[in-house]
Amino acid sequence: MNDPSHPEPDNRADTGIYERIEQVTAYLRRFDGVLVAFSGGVDSSTLAALAYMALGDRSAAVTAQSQTLPKRELESAGKTAKSIGIKHFVIHYNELDEPGFASNPVDRCFHCKTGLFRALKVLANESGFEAVADGTNASELTGHRPGHKAALEQNILTPFADMGITKDEIRQIARLLGLDIWDKPQQACLSSRFPYGHSITIDGLEQVEQAEDMLFALGIEQCRVRHHDDTARIEVPERFFEIVLKNKETLITLFKSLGYTYITLDIEGFRSGSFDISPNQD
Repeated sequence: MNDPSHPEPDNRADTGIYERIEQVTAYLRRFDGVLVAFSGGVDSSTLAALAYMALGDRSAAVTAQSQTLPKRELESAGKTAKSIGIKHFVIHYNELDEPGFASNPVDRCFHCKTGLFRALKVLANESGFEAVADGTNASELTGHRPGHKAALEQNILTPFADMGITKDEIRQIARLLGLDIWDKPQQACLSSRFPYGHSITIDGLEQVEQAEDMLFALGIEQCRVRHHDDTARIEVPERFFEIVLKNKETLITLFKSLGYTYITLDIEGFRSGSFDISPNQD
């Protein structure tokens, strides 16, 4: 990771990003230790890097190893934390045991995050960190974000959201800091692959994870396999349609071996949070 402690901005755009860095690090220095909720995505990785810059060993990142986090993402998070230099905790968390989660209501993320933030606050207290921080950014606040409601209720720090820092700015900060994941596609936990009201099970989560692993193995950088009982609906950006179709027979065989009867390619392409879209929405 680069050291922007005493930066020499290359242009006016960089000047604004360095100012953002100073704002966040000053915010974090107000606390006697910060534990960052760390998925390994761009937002949480950037926040972890800024926390380490601000607080050094008085900061740490923590990743919840659970059924809804793909194994590839857990491995990636470990590598990113190591590159930052920040202390990295991995805890076990079973959101399926959290009341209100497995039935998959519209506010599913609220139940998951509430339980997770409680666990992180316990860890922070035991480890001597004053606060827990989350990487929610300002660009997300207009969408369906029950997880942010949980953060507010649990008194979790959300510096990016509080300061109006957008996803694009976070990517610029990450790039300036030399984080390899600055352009990493947005990820979401595996529970987002299930339609609201459709129960989330361990078997279903494993089925989706294995199906998506097959797509990543083909070189597809961003995908979702939406789980509709016996139907797998593949969402990938349009530029990857050709790869899916070229490997159609192989994918059919592999997906059917996982238990899917029907395998479809959604010609509307990849949409983050597609289950949050109302059928009446223009």
